[in-house]
Amino acid sequence: MARILVADDEEGVRSFIAEALEVEGHAVSTAADGDEAARVLARQGVDLLVTDLRMPGMDGLTLLRKVREEQPDVEVIVLTAVGSVESAVAAMKAGAFEYLLKPVGSPAELRLTAARALERRALLNFKTEARQSTGEVVLSWGAPSMAPVVEALRKVAPTHATVLLVGESGTGKEVAARALHQWSERSEGPFVAVNCAALTETLLESELFGHEKGAFTGAVAQRRGRIELAQGGTFFLDEVGELKAELQAKLLRVIQERRFERVGGTRTLEADVRWVAATNRDLKGMMAHGEFREDLYHRLAVFPIRLPSLRERREDLRPLSELLLRRIGEELGRPGLKLSPEASARLDEFPWPGNVRELRNALERAAILADGPVVDARHLWLDPTSAPTPTATPATGARLPDTTLEELERMAIEQAIADEGGNRKRAAQRLGIGLRTLYDKLRRYGMQ
Repeated sequence: MARILVADDEEGVRSFIAEALEVEGHAVSTAADGDEAARVLARQGVDLLVTDLRMPGMDGLTLLRKVREEQPDVEVIVLTAVGSVESAVAAMKAGAFEYLLKPVGSPAELRLTAARALERRALLNFKTEARQSTGEVVLSWGAPSMAPVVEALRKVAPTHATVLLVGESGTGKEVAARALHQWSERSEGPFVAVNCAALTETLLESELFGHEKGAFTGAVAQRRGRIELAQGGTFFLDEVGELKAELQAKLLRVIQERRFERVGGTRTLEADVRWVAATNRDLKGMMAHGEFREDLYHRLAVFPIRLPSLRERREDLRPLSELLLRRIGEELGRPGLKLSPEASARLDEFPWPGNVRELRNALERAAILADGPVVDARHLWLDPTSAPTPTATPATGARLPDTTLEELERMAIEQAIADEGGNRKRAAQRLGIGLRTLYDKLRRYGMQ
C-alpha cells in the first residue's frame, strides 16, 4: 500500500482518481489546489503525487519543482489538457515521472501509470538500501527444507540460466528472485518485476514491450516497456501462469530470440535481461489441459526451484516473525516491539495457509492492538476460516447440500471479498488465484 496525494481543482476529477487508486488498497489524500497540496506535503510524507498542471494559486509546475527540491524521492504524475502538451513536456523536464491527458482514458490506465511510478520509487530505494547494506541476504534461519533452495540459488545465480520459482502464494518468490539478482553478475543493473495477473491482456502487452506513439487510442507518446527498462539486469515475471495464450507465444519468441518490437513499432530491440519467472499454479497440469504452452514451460523451467511453504520450514518461523515485527514496529513509529513466549507458541501452532504474507498481516494486526512494547497471544487475531481443515466423512445416510460447484465458487468469492473489505487483490490472494482470474470469474457470475 502506498500513500498518494491527488491535487486538482475539479472535485469530480479528484474523486475519480482517488477511487481508482483506492481500489488497489492505496491510502489516498486529496487537495483542491497547489497551496493545499503543499500544506499536506509539509505535514505528511507521500510516495506519489498526482497533480493537475493548471490550478488556482500555486500551479502544478510550481508544486512539482517544490516537491523536487524538498522531497526528491516522491514520484510525480502530472495531468494536462490536450492543448497544453508543451506544459507537460516542461513538467517532464522538471522531473515528473509521466503525464496523462485529461480526461484520463480509464481507471486501468491511471492505475498502471501509478504502479509504474511506485515501482520506480521502490527500485531506487531498493538499490540505495542494497548499496548501504553490507550484510548478506537472509532467506532462511536454519530450516532444513530451505538449505537446498539457498544452495540452488547460489549455484545458478552466476549463470545466465532462466529460473522458474514455484511455490504457494506468499512463500517469498519475489524475495528469492531479488536474492538471485543480488548474487548475480547483473547486480548493478535494474531488477524489474511485472505481475502478469494484475493487468489485462492489452495493457500487459504494452507494459512488457512498450509502444510507439499512435499505436492505439491513448498512446500519445512513445513509451518504453518493462523489458527495455530491465536492460542489463533481471526481469521477473510473477504469476506467469496467468498469461493468456497470445502473450505466451510472444513471450516465447522474446526469450528464444532475445529480441522484440514495441507495440505498433517495426524497429527490433535487444532483450538483454536475465529471465526469472514465478508461479503458484500447476503449469504441468495447465499444459495437459492446453492452457499453457509446453515450449514456453521448457524455456522458463531451465532451472526450476520449489520454495517450501511456511508449514515446511517451522524452524524459520520464530526468527522470521521477530524480523517482521521489528520492521512493522519501525513503520508504525514504535521500534522495539517483541513477541511474548505465549504469542510465539501460538504462532508455532497455526498452519499458515497464506505463508509469509499471512504471517506479516497477523503480526501487523497484533502490533496495532498491543498497547505496549510486547505483543501477547491475546493480540493475535488468527483467522481460522483461512486454515485448511480436513474433510469430514459424512455420516451414513447424510447427504451434501444441493449446491452446484458454481454456486460454491460464487459463495467463496463473495466471502473472500467481504473478508478483505472489498479489496479484490487481497481477495484473490486469499483464494489462491490470480487477480485476472478473479476478474474473469466476477464477469462470469455477473458480480462486477
